[in-house]
Amino acid sequence: MSRQGGHGKGKTSGRGSNTSKSKSFARGNAPINKKTSTKPTAKAAAKAPNKKASNPNEIRLNKYISNSGICSRREADLHISTGLVSVNGKVVTEMGYKVKLEDEVRYDGARINPEPKAYVLLNKPKGFATTVSENKGRTVMDLVANATSARIKPIGRLGRNSTGLLLFTNDDVVMSRFTNSNKGVERLFQVELDKPLKLDDLKKIRAGFKVEGKLVSVEEVDYVDNKNKNEIGIKIKNTGNTILHTIFDSLKYEIVRIDCVQIGHLTKKDIPRGHWKHLTIQEINTLKMM
Repeated sequence: MSRQGGHGKGKTSGRGSNTSKSKSFARGNAPINKKTSTKPTAKAAAKAPNKKASNPNEIRLNKYISNSGICSRREADLHISTGLVSVNGKVVTEMGYKVKLEDEVRYDGARINPEPKAYVLLNKPKGFATTVSENKGRTVMDLVANATSARIKPIGRLGRNSTGLLLFTNDDVVMSRFTNSNKGVERLFQVELDKPLKLDDLKKIRAGFKVEGKLVSVEEVDYVDNKNKNEIGIKIKNTGNTILHTIFDSLKYEIVRIDCVQIGHLTKKDIPRGHWKHLTIQEINTLKMM
């Protein structure tokens, strides 16, 4: 009998009817007793460990903490055992516990992140939606895909046809600065309207007014050029540009164009449309102190 490719997995000769009888038992090819089932009994199955398939998207909690820069893995185990670590709102004391990168992990009450902090400033062109969803066509995430391996997200929103500055980060502290309407970071927009803005309406926006019972207020507003009163400069702390539509729609103006020209102290200098840059250490520190 001839065999190829190792232990009985290759082709056999034409005498196949006697092939199985001629195999050597030395390699473990012992005959199977038909009366003996190859399936484990219920009792044996109960004793068998329940092995879970490894998930490449999960890492051990102590490694997650260590990667965040707080401490070593051994020290992380100690912190876990003493109840200082929670995952998605629940305290975890189990050694070897695994978490996903998207889980909310907190150490001593403060949220931690195993990724290095990243800060990317994009000069957004038209035609890109501000979303992290993958089923929305072209998105701003496509434009910054090669900027960093960190899981950054855009702060605030710009409409698909709006342009200008958009900041991305995975730093929760910086994100919280923008979402705080009282102490948030200011953003300056240039808005082009379908007709000149009346002086009375400009004064009304400055003073603040109510729309559907809600107070609408801005930090500053003025004409970009007194000769062209269709273009307005308006500074807000709100993270989205929905407030701009709320203001001008209520006053019977249509917005032709929205361009975010400044975020805090950050400008579009040296960032062509459709390009991005990493913030410098000085820019990051200034942003955190604003």
